[in-house]
Amino acid sequence: MSERVPGWLKARAPGLLLPLATTVLAFMIGGLVVAATGHNPFAAYRAIFNGTGITYIFPWTPADDKDFAALNLQQTLILTTPLILTALAVAFPYRCGMFNIGGQGQYIVGIVGAIWVGSRWPDMAKPEHLALALIAAALAGALWGAIAGALKAAVGAHEVISTIMLNWIAIYGSQWLFELGGPMQGPARDVPQSAEVHESARLPAIWGTLQPLHAGFYLALAALVVYYLVINRTTFGFGVRAVGLNAEAARYSGIPVARNYIAALAMGGAFAGLAGACDVLGWEFHIVTNDIAASQVGFIGIAVALLGRNAAVGIGLSALLFGGLQVGTSTRSLDPTVFPPELAGNLATIIQGLIILFVGAQLLLVYVWRARRRAPGGGPVAPAPVTWVEGSPP
Repeated sequence: MSERVPGWLKARAPGLLLPLATTVLAFMIGGLVVAATGHNPFAAYRAIFNGTGITYIFPWTPADDKDFAALNLQQTLILTTPLILTALAVAFPYRCGMFNIGGQGQYIVGIVGAIWVGSRWPDMAKPEHLALALIAAALAGALWGAIAGALKAAVGAHEVISTIMLNWIAIYGSQWLFELGGPMQGPARDVPQSAEVHESARLPAIWGTLQPLHAGFYLALAALVVYYLVINRTTFGFGVRAVGLNAEAARYSGIPVARNYIAALAMGGAFAGLAGACDVLGWEFHIVTNDIAASQVGFIGIAVALLGRNAAVGIGLSALLFGGLQVGTSTRSLDPTVFPPELAGNLATIIQGLIILFVGAQLLLVYVWRARRRAPGGGPVAPAPVTWVEGSPP
């Protein structure tokens, strides 16, 4: 056992260290940007970290700061919830060899489905109404994802192109639904927004009072467990992974490749649809047409999945990082005397972009890792195969 543990760590070190290295490097470059503006990067990052509310869990945090930290942490977890789900919308099809860019559109149609159910039947009992709204959102997202899967299975249409096109159809279609005179516009006829979700269809609050953390957070954590179990412990997950590794070999082995394409994108769409339901049933309770085009949840989910290397634990941690960045750089949380919040928002975008860039350049980091594995005499040895962690590209 003592020999197996170092071997396990040695084999998985690249997969564990690469995301950490890319994150540290992105924050270092972000610190240089902060310094270029004439501010102290260490003070700025400390203020951003305090603004995330994570200090609430530290026992040495003063009691006077606990209440404000709790409010910030609630906001961080609220934003982390849809990021987990939209990242799963990318990770699941990725395991089948597809890159789902359509998480944003699937997220939006999930919102439409949740509002359509949640704003009707006010006399329905809460458990049934809430469950029906969640199911409607998941089915709407699954259908939107399955369209791209069916196009790939039927005519070989690349999922990147089809999901991008479906994003715009979802954005403009939902704006039409809720605009002035639209078929799903709310009762305020002079405001382009949807109707309010009834109390019976809202997710219950689990922590806080002002803008409490809702039970959708538990739903996102459960989705991580479901994702891990389905991918690694089911026959369906084995087929998905087999198609992702080699579609032709999987087809010759009797695995239905076309069916797995459709099912994987539908599953990813269901996760994204649930993300939309969590937002609209958990704290927004309606949607305004301007918010539809401004939303970036599905696109940030791509970065979360890439940084988390499509692994359940990695996605959870990277979603917390990105959610904390959004809250910590907000005007409400960041002390303007330390770093201007209007610049901090751009800093968060820079860090997110750098993380995506460095994850995309991970092959260079792998080469550096292999280059250090040289014989004591200085001569190169045959590079050992790198064993990736769960969900990483082969």
